[in-house]
Amino acid sequence: MASSQRRRSALGWTGIVGGLIVAGLAVAAIAGINTTPVRGLLDPESAGPEGSRALVEVLRDRGVEVIVARDRDAAVRALSEQEATLALGDTAPLDDADLTDLRDTATGTVLLEPRTRDLRLLVDGSTSAGFADAAAAPECAVTEAEISGEITPGEMFEPGAGTDACYPVGTGFGLVAAGSDATRVVAVDATALFVNEHLATDGHAALALNLLGATGAVVWYLPSIGDGSIAAAPTLGELTPPWVTPAMLLLASAALAAALWRGRRFGPLVTENLPVTVRAAETTEGRARLYAAAGDPGHALDQLRREALVRIGRVLGLGGADAAAIADAAAARLDADRARVRGILLDDVPRSDRDLVEAADRLREIERAVIRTVRPERKTP
Repeated sequence: MASSQRRRSALGWTGIVGGLIVAGLAVAAIAGINTTPVRGLLDPESAGPEGSRALVEVLRDRGVEVIVARDRDAAVRALSEQEATLALGDTAPLDDADLTDLRDTATGTVLLEPRTRDLRLLVDGSTSAGFADAAAAPECAVTEAEISGEITPGEMFEPGAGTDACYPVGTGFGLVAAGSDATRVVAVDATALFVNEHLATDGHAALALNLLGATGAVVWYLPSIGDGSIAAAPTLGELTPPWVTPAMLLLASAALAAALWRGRRFGPLVTENLPVTVRAAETTEGRARLYAAAGDPGHALDQLRREALVRIGRVLGLGGADAAAIADAAAARLDADRARVRGILLDDVPRSDRDLVEAADRLREIERAVIRTVRPERKTP
């Protein structure tokens, strides 16, 4: 009997040690994954459908030097060392001064994902004007566009005063340009033109080569979170005094020792029949109370957005599309500002319960509006 108890005790401790080793390996693997660089939309080193590696290779084959910059200092340094065209990705992390400084340093700028702020600041007050999926001819005096032929422009723009505009579709244009020579800024929807899966369509490749290859060098800059002039919020580790970490480790060790001490048992587990049927309403109410107790309106809004995006995607026939594509399609369907619709469906972060309620109302309005455009006879709840 004593031998059997010792065997069970040894097996128990072996299981505990094995579990700790597995947990440590899992943490190390997760840390390794988090340090792996992500290659996404318009990334010049990505060979995926949404990357732009094909365009970069074509530029290099034509003798154009392509410098990939993933932080603002590297981009400014590369632009200062030579005459180069700036290919600028999503500018969300940058402020107005950062944008104007980059424009003034570059020998021509091409906005690959122009936001409303970018158009207002750099392209003489131009604005977004929906989307177009039909081929359009240049019909303008911009030489690079004239010799490139037709394109399928994607996002459309309404030009500001004194702005050159090409590729008209309806009341919008697929390309707008302001300034001249070294100060010229061109805005196009590169997500519909310069990514790998669309580059071979119509005159997309020709337009990309003509816009980016004029100076013989391109600085392809993808802004990152820490690039803006606005200081990032301090981390929890920076806010806490140095003695906190050792104290927490000591408390964790004490808690683990207490758990091992109290967790010792003898004999088999006692099984017990438990109720397994829970009403759906009770489950929903319980989760709602947990969200409220946690004070996490962002998580609650994410649940509402997820279901709304599924319904909107189903209505628009985009069942397999990702969230960003559904948001862009909804904005195009409503002829609304893409950044505003993306904010409602994806980006806006509620800070309080009041913000959560207001965000839910806006989410409901967007969904109703999309349904009305597809099924005008249907009454939405």
